[in-house]
Amino acid sequence: RRIAPTGLRGLRDAVTNVLIVLRQGFHNASTVTPTDLPPVSCHPQPLQHWLALARAVKASDLHVSAGQPPRIRAEGQMRVLSDHILSPGEAAALRREALRAADIAHPGTDVDFALNLPPHGRCRVNAFEHLQGAGLVLRLLPDHVPDLVALEVPHAVMPWLEVSAGLVLVTGATGSGKSTTLAALVQHLNLTRQGHILTLEDPIEFVHSSVQCQIHQREIGRHTPDFATGLRAALREDPDVILVGELRDLDSIRLALTAAETGHLVLATLHTRSAAHTISRLVDVFPPTDKPSIRNQLSLSLLGVVSQQLLPSLQGSRMAVHEVLCCTPAIRHLIREDKLAQIDNALQTGAAHGMQTLQQALQRGVLAGRLAATLATSMPAS
Repeated sequence: RRIAPTGLRGLRDAVTNVLIVLRQGFHNASTVTPTDLPPVSCHPQPLQHWLALARAVKASDLHVSAGQPPRIRAEGQMRVLSDHILSPGEAAALRREALRAADIAHPGTDVDFALNLPPHGRCRVNAFEHLQGAGLVLRLLPDHVPDLVALEVPHAVMPWLEVSAGLVLVTGATGSGKSTTLAALVQHLNLTRQGHILTLEDPIEFVHSSVQCQIHQREIGRHTPDFATGLRAALREDPDVILVGELRDLDSIRLALTAAETGHLVLATLHTRSAAHTISRLVDVFPPTDKPSIRNQLSLSLLGVVSQQLLPSLQGSRMAVHEVLCCTPAIRHLIREDKLAQIDNALQTGAAHGMQTLQQALQRGVLAGRLAATLATSMPAS
């Protein structure tokens, strides 16, 4: 008996999808079924097609680029998503599709923006040009804001969220989950206290709804020119909490310190790998004549630093490990007197205050059977 053409097409698509998953060798391939993935076609595919494939295998990032096959990053590892090599025309069409969906009419050669493409959720996008044509890198964001417990944020952080003024820093390398941790901190404040939360983000990644707090989210380049300008305006907008997506330069750091000193709780991020390096970075952007006053200002306003890294766990997924610095009187004295070399020792002996070094966090992960012992010995000391 003859098989209907639609049946043949369905069989072909199912078999093709199974072969794609087997060929890539994903850790979770056994959990991906043909019905999880959209049909594969030899025709040019829209961005939603590649997003669906990336979401199906729980990727954190999607790369589409002229002259290259689409790739993803899953559990920290880059993997090929399809054997299809994107032509310059296909890559340019994908770039135009993303820019059009974000309502960006006149982009430059490098553009950062947020994108919402139902049903595949929000992404943080960088669109760029390279030697072979157009490219896109999309960070796939969770469909909800995770809470602090799910992220295993250390308990020592909680008292920082109960004070009315001060500076809280979340630091780490690119892709270490800083934005997710900041979003969870904002969500906790939104649910547990009343006030006005104002965020400055580049771009807006997690969208918050006002619950106990009134929340205003402002995007750099769309709602305000830069972080420094947004911070100056924020001080006149009656905020209780200010989130700064990134402390990038002297002006934004100075204004964040001023905001923390004048009665606001300021949450911010830095691209640093340890607590001591974070404090050094903040101070070193200033000219030598300003450094003593900045150290004094920082010693008075800083509440704490959480430096985090995402590492592969023995369970197959990635887990965050944290270095935690709490601003005790001893730590404030070290900052004020420019004795940053002694901070690591203070962290090692500050367990009573909730402090820990990265090495101590790694050792706890090993003892709990969640991290490989080789990680604890291979990671450099902070």
